[in-house]
Order: sequence, then C-alpha cells, then structure tokens
Amino acid sequence: MKKTTFLVPVMLCLVAATANAHGPVRQKANESIKINAPAEKVWGIIKNYNDMSWLPAVASVSAKGGNEDGAVRVLTLKDGGTITEELKKHDDTKMAYFYKITEMSTKATITHAGQEEKVPVLPVDNYTADIQVKADGSGSTVTWKAGYYRAYMNNNPPVEMNEEAANASVEKVFKTGLANLKALAEK
Repeated sequence: MKKTTFLVPVMLCLVAATANAHGPVRQKANESIKINAPAEKVWGIIKNYNDMSWLPAVASVSAKGGNEDGAVRVLTLKDGGTITEELKKHDDTKMAYFYKITEMSTKATITHAGQEEKVPVLPVDNYTADIQVKADGSGSTVTWKAGYYRAYMNNNPPVEMNEEAANASVEKVFKTGLANLKALAEK
C-alpha cells in the first residue's frame, strides 16, 4: 500500500511534466503573387534550378545536376552565408519544383542555457519547399510554400531560433523573392 501511495503521485508528476513539455511545432509558409506576364515567361525565369539570380539575397550559386532529381545547389548569400539545397522533384509540365535544405552555415554563435549554440543563416530546421507557376488569365500566379521547424529543436528556444524568428525569416525571403520575380517578369 505504501508503494502505491508513493508511486501514484510520482507518476502523476511525470505525466504532468511530459504534458507541459513543448517541443517545436512544424511551421508553414505560403506566399503567392500575381504577375502580369504569361506563366511560360515567369517559369522561364525560375525553372533552372542552378539559377537563383531572381532571389535578391543570393550572391551566387554553385550547382551539380541541373534540373534532375537529386541535383544539389549551394547558395552563397550576399551576407556571406551559405545554404545547400537538394532538388527532390522538378516538373516542367506543372511548372514546379520541390527542394529541401540539407545544410547551412552559421550566422552567429550565442550562449543559451549555459551552452554555445550555432545560429544558422536561416533559423529553420528540416525545411522543405516548393514553388509553382500557374497561368492566371493572361498573367500568372506564383505560389511558394514551405514546411519547417524552428532552428532550436529543444524546449525554451532563444529568440534567435524560435518560431517567430523562423517565420519572419522565411516570410522575408518569400516576399522579397516573389516581388523581385514580379519586377523581372513584368519588364
């Protein structure tokens, strides 16, 4: 009886602690833009997986594999960071491709909870995305979607690697990229 009296409160505490523990939640980004240019013209700007000249934050790209599944590109950002991405699927017919970030350089090192933590150039983890162009009347609509986790996978993330930082960073990349794509396509 004494063991049961002791074990029940201990078990309840463990269940409560587990219920209150909160790891990262998968985040989603979804941005679209209407462009006053035919879909084929817009697709022509973005379809080459090796060419990210339309994305303002990218200074250069080195790539292997062209538009073939498994192709790898390394984006060198204007601030000097790098992001390595793998092409998962490219579909000219659907004017779309799907890719995944496989590696990133470190933007900063911070101390959090007594540990040194590396902050990646994009504060996300397990990031996958797709971009698609669709005809929309005489123009087109481009939709860019991503799913990802915050960069800090443990509980109590630092502000540099929490959900808000991840969402703000991805939204900025998407919005500036799509706005620049629109400007290029409508020239």
